[in-house]
Amino acid sequence: MKRSNRFDGESTNQVGAVGLKPGPISPAHDKLLFTPGPLTTSQTVKQALLRDYGSRDLQFVQMVRDIRRKLVELGQVSTTDYTAVIMQGSGTFGLEAVVASTIPRNGKLLIAVNGAYGRRIVKMTEILGVDLVVLEYPEDQPVRPSDIARLLAEDSRITHVCMVHCETTSGIVNPLQAAGEVVAAHGRVFFVDAMSSFGGMPIDLAECQIDYLVSSANKCIEGVPGFSFVLAKLSTFLKTKGWSRSLSLDLYGQYEAMEKDGQFRFTPPTSSLAAFYQALLELDAEGGVPARTQRYQSNFTVLLEGMTRLGFRTYLAQEHLGHIITTFHYPNHPHFDFDKFYRLLSEAGFLIYLGKVGQADCFRVGNIGRLFPSDINALIGAIERVLNEMGVDLLGDESASQLIDDKAVQPGL
Repeated sequence: MKRSNRFDGESTNQVGAVGLKPGPISPAHDKLLFTPGPLTTSQTVKQALLRDYGSRDLQFVQMVRDIRRKLVELGQVSTTDYTAVIMQGSGTFGLEAVVASTIPRNGKLLIAVNGAYGRRIVKMTEILGVDLVVLEYPEDQPVRPSDIARLLAEDSRITHVCMVHCETTSGIVNPLQAAGEVVAAHGRVFFVDAMSSFGGMPIDLAECQIDYLVSSANKCIEGVPGFSFVLAKLSTFLKTKGWSRSLSLDLYGQYEAMEKDGQFRFTPPTSSLAAFYQALLELDAEGGVPARTQRYQSNFTVLLEGMTRLGFRTYLAQEHLGHIITTFHYPNHPHFDFDKFYRLLSEAGFLIYLGKVGQADCFRVGNIGRLFPSDINALIGAIERVLNEMGVDLLGDESASQLIDDKAVQPGL
């Protein structure tokens, strides 16, 4: 598929325009990824992967310095107050690095959980032997800062609080600034999983009172997999030297090496970093995070209107919908089979995402990556054709009475 580098909201992609089975997908005709990551990337980001870099090459070292600086700037703060530490591995590696490296031996972590990714942090915390308390919610309900405040007032041993900003289990967006203000008011450390939101939603680290924020290369900045990064408040982070429970996940050790000579302690993902640098340049060219947020919100609006027209119902209530990823119930129709639905869409060049919610049969559609409203419309057209091929008429049954009022729906931050 030919991809446009324009930022006018239009795409030249033609996948799925002819029929459901356009033939084998070649490297020049990648499927569109409607997922929370890895994402569809631009041709120029892909091309950046083709160059070889030495890990000690001066050009590469300078590129890493520029990446670290640009990441801090995306957090709307200064490098005098925050730093960016790059960690090899997926976003989960970055999260585990924070848990393993920044909580003292006598510390205790409060984890607010309303999805699978919060539960993953619970699991890594247990494995690392860190004391913890879990504040759990149903997967369709947001975290309540008042509950965090209550637990902090009751338990003086809690030193750190962790929350997932956009819980991609369902797409729900938790109240970041309100939670940060509560944690700061109680004098504790605030640790945020912003995997699916950083770069796709404006986040002011200082305003939200964030001490550690973790995201990864293959999310809203639209790079490719290979590393995660941690934005750390220096006044908090510099106290943690020697605290790490891990060698490879020693966040302070990584920071110290990078500050000394710009080097990674272990082999860096050079190609992924080169692609990420190109992605950062393209984010700037698009108009920064505000412009990217607007594009993703437009994608969300088109998706919701189209899926509602076809008869699909969202898993989340209207007031909890976010614009990063949207979860839909399986249709209540005797002819609907998700495996077939997924396969036919894939053959047409469209990849959606399996559901992760525990209490309902759902699937997810991501609105992020190098996608435009025209791509969303192409997906909606393909879904309609697949439903017709499967003999699924959602508007002919009771689901039609449960449609969302699309005029009232607005993507929330």
